[in-house]
Amino acid sequence: MRNSVTLVLIIGLLLSFPNNFANAQPDQQQIYADRMALYKKVEAITQIPWYYLAAVDQYERSIRRARKDIPKETGNIAIYYKPEVWSGIMNPNKADTNPLSIKVFGGLGEDGNGDGLADQTNDEDLLYTFANYLSTYGVNYDNFKIALWDYYQRDKTVDLILGKVKLYQTYGTLDLDKHAFPLPLRYNFSYKNTWGDARGWGGRRMHEGTDIFAGYGTPVRATCYGIVEVKGWNKFGGWRIGIRDINNTYHYLAHLNGFSKDLKVGQIVEPGMLIGSVGSSGYGPPGTSGKFPPHLHYGMYKDNGYTEWSFDPYPHLKSWERGDRRKR
Repeated sequence: MRNSVTLVLIIGLLLSFPNNFANAQPDQQQIYADRMALYKKVEAITQIPWYYLAAVDQYERSIRRARKDIPKETGNIAIYYKPEVWSGIMNPNKADTNPLSIKVFGGLGEDGNGDGLADQTNDEDLLYTFANYLSTYGVNYDNFKIALWDYYQRDKTVDLILGKVKLYQTYGTLDLDKHAFPLPLRYNFSYKNTWGDARGWGGRRMHEGTDIFAGYGTPVRATCYGIVEVKGWNKFGGWRIGIRDINNTYHYLAHLNGFSKDLKVGQIVEPGMLIGSVGSSGYGPPGTSGKFPPHLHYGMYKDNGYTEWSFDPYPHLKSWERGDRRKR
């Protein structure tokens, strides 16, 4: 009898474990809601538009997850301050939480939630501190750009954050992580993992993408919400498009047959939006074509605040293909 009771209890625990585990995972929509509430609260206090704050926070989140020399965020806000920036470069106490002494030593740290502490582990303090920094430049777009450059000292970082501002302002939501496979599933195509393979044209180099083989003229779609950073010709990729998404990933689509009408640099694209068609362009001066079978070269690159590097797109492509098939 005792063994039977024990068995029943064990089975019950095993059956309940997946649900308990799922319930323990943070809900992404709730994370977005909590984050937006913080942005709006600080916006009301400082008059800094929420999408400016969201863009900086998302940029910082992306580089913290791409680097090992910066600690990962522990809360809902990812903005990171070096200890000397927060507390003041001459402050002997790099862990100072006193707003008065921090100000004396020229630190940026502020008390955002009214508890009397300027705490780098507190989301409101982190966000309010950056909003307060921006407010010293004035609340308008041009001054925002100047403030960003003074803080980051990097043109590309300023451009990446401004792209996120455009996306957040356009859609009014933080939920911009959806993706689509680059080719419509009704067309014939094939691909395998070719990232890292050797390539010889133009000198020995590594293949920085996955090749998706399909017929000439097969539609090519944007895979994400993003901003068109690059459009035109290069000798390796032929007619190509570069798109930067909300997570700071650069999506590179090459060897195109052509672009969709009116597509231009700076334009916002969405998952599934037509941007061009499959071709075999490249490996030569503008207009060169036919040196290899028609296919779409798909590459993905990550910026970490200093440099940019490629990573394997194949798992992402498979995931997006599965997602599109579930929708059919």
